Formats: sequence, C-alpha cells, structure tokens
Amino acid sequence: MDVVKVLGKTHVASPERRREADGDWEIVQKVQAGEVAAFDQLILKYRARVHAIIYNLTSNREDASDLAQDTFIKAFQSIHRFQGQSSFFTWLYRIAINSTLSHLRKNRMRSFFSLERISEDEPVAREIVSALTEKSGAERDAYVHELQDKLNEAMQKLSIKHRTVVTLFEIDGLSHEEIAEVTGSSVGTVRSRLHYAKRLLQAELQPYIRQ
Repeated sequence: MDVVKVLGKTHVASPERRREADGDWEIVQKVQAGEVAAFDQLILKYRARVHAIIYNLTSNREDASDLAQDTFIKAFQSIHRFQGQSSFFTWLYRIAINSTLSHLRKNRMRSFFSLERISEDEPVAREIVSALTEKSGAERDAYVHELQDKLNEAMQKLSIKHRTVVTLFEIDGLSHEEIAEVTGSSVGTVRSRLHYAKRLLQAELQPYIRQ
C-alpha cells in the first residue's frame, strides 16, 4: 500500500540506546543516594530532546519551555519512585507526554507537522518532490507553504493520542516498543494508531497533490 512516510519504517532500539539506559540508571542511583547535583547531567542530556518533542505537539515555544521545565521538576520530585524497570529515557518522556497532553486537552491547542518527515521513497512524496523540482523562487515557496498547511490540517483530524504516536515515531525516532512504554499502551495499539494515521494523512494529501 502506498503511504506517506510519516509512518515510515519500524525503529528498533539499538545497542547504543541500551548502553545509554545503563548509564542513565547509574546517574539516577547517585541522585537517589543523595547526590542531587548529578541530576543536572540528565537535564543537560535530555533538555533539548524533551523540549523538541513537546514543541512538536504544542507548536508554541514558550509553552514548550514551560512544560519542559515542569517535566524535569516532576521527574526530580519523583526520582525515588523510578526503579529502572524501563529506561530513564522512556520514563522521562512519559512524564513529558502526560504533562503535554493535559495541557493540550485544557487549552485545545493546535500542533503542526513538518514536510521534512515525508520520505522520498513513497509515491505521495515522489509527487511532492516532482512538483517542487518544477517550481522555483516565490512559486516554490508558495507551494511548500500551501502543502504544509494541508498537512497541518490533516494532523488536526487525528486525535491527540494518534498525533502523539506519530510525533514520537517520526520526530524523535522512538521504536514501537518505546512508544508503548511512553504512552502506557500496548505495541499493538501503537501500530494500530500509526496505521490509522497513515491512512488518513495519505487520503488527505493525495487529492491536494493531484489538483
């Protein structure tokens, strides 16, 4: 089935990611033992990534900064409850996502998606690339802007849960298993949500491209 890349290939947790988790666990244990300053290492390591994932859900830099700060405050306050059953990475992201989803539900804010997430390997994407090569200057910029708006509109037709899964998968490259941990759902649910989002986004983009 021809698809938009926003649902791309399955991301598999790498050996590097596993080593990263082990290193984080060592730092967490130091914090739990009273070396609170060690928590700064985790902030420095994940601050940009947490901010990015929140921004991609809220499309508001000020809110993203506030929510990212709130995420680390909550993580520090709850650090003694973390026992290493999952990686610190997914535990932290779960806090970030839960805070962001509460914020989105409360404020009903829009989120946006980027054309950069479309793979040139997909038929729909090839049509986009073909159209771009035929345009230049202001005409090209206008086309990109219009198509971006169309993709943003399509993303808004997804529920927050579906949008969250797509964002975690495409923006931050989490695997199905990691997304399941972050969102507190099953791997099957993650795949189902990605599949649904894929079908909707494809249906929304194709008629526009063929005009």
